[in-house]
Amino acid sequence: MVAWARKNAGLNLLEEKPIRWIVDDVTKFLERELRRNSRYDLLILDPPSFGRGAKGEVFKIENDLTPLLALLQKLLSDQPLGVLFSCHTPEITPISLNHLLQQAFGKPGTHECGEMLLRGKPGVLPVPSGSFCWWLK
Repeated sequence: MVAWARKNAGLNLLEEKPIRWIVDDVTKFLERELRRNSRYDLLILDPPSFGRGAKGEVFKIENDLTPLLALLQKLLSDQPLGVLFSCHTPEITPISLNHLLQQAFGKPGTHECGEMLLRGKPGVLPVPSGSFCWWLK
């Protein structure tokens, strides 16, 4: 995934920008960041529906998303820009994502949610690809 992200950064002329590429267990990383008193202005999330770590750890979105959002909420700066959240788990709808963001971050601002679609040639019906939601201050 990092190789793919690096390629996308290059396509968007961002290869010289200070991008930090991290391959780590997300929960362990976030807990270290909290101990370091790190804070972030913008969070971008695209969690997997299911995943296994190098040591057999299991991530299941239906079990691990709420605790993940709680950790992320603690990492927001005092003047955050927002949270961008995409999800490719069919059972998690745009409205569900919106509710989760409002519950986790509960900040005034603009909320928008919707369904992501893969669009092809004219006349070809779009294919559902997941949900998105964002909160922007």
